[in-house]
Amino acid sequence: MIKRGVRVLLALFYGYAGYAHIVRPEPFLAITPDWVPFPEAVIFWTGIAEIAGAIGLAQPFSMKLRQAAGIGLALYALCVWPANMNHFAMDMASEDGGLGLGYHLPRMIAQPVLIWLALWTGEVIGARRHSE
Repeated sequence: MIKRGVRVLLALFYGYAGYAHIVRPEPFLAITPDWVPFPEAVIFWTGIAEIAGAIGLAQPFSMKLRQAAGIGLALYALCVWPANMNHFAMDMASEDGGLGLGYHLPRMIAQPVLIWLALWTGEVIGARRHSE
């Protein structure tokens, strides 16, 4: 019951984040590291990936699809971590200190939590084994 609720919340979070990546990419482009090729396309497709992962995670019919979505969202969170680190470094180096450590440290800690949550709610880890 708790896992299902967290799964729905995580799906809503990723669905909204995907929508935001597509509709308003500017904040995401601003934190994308310079070494990322075709940043506009990357931001667009990361939005699509978030929405697809959210749909896969939220659907109640197929454990295999939820597991694939959980793995995909975990890998996604791992892959965007460099952008979050880049944002941290750029922001803290700004003259006014940007959003500060109170924003960036919890965000850095949240990334592995999001990875774990995607795997847990996607039933990749901690899933009950049923004999077939």
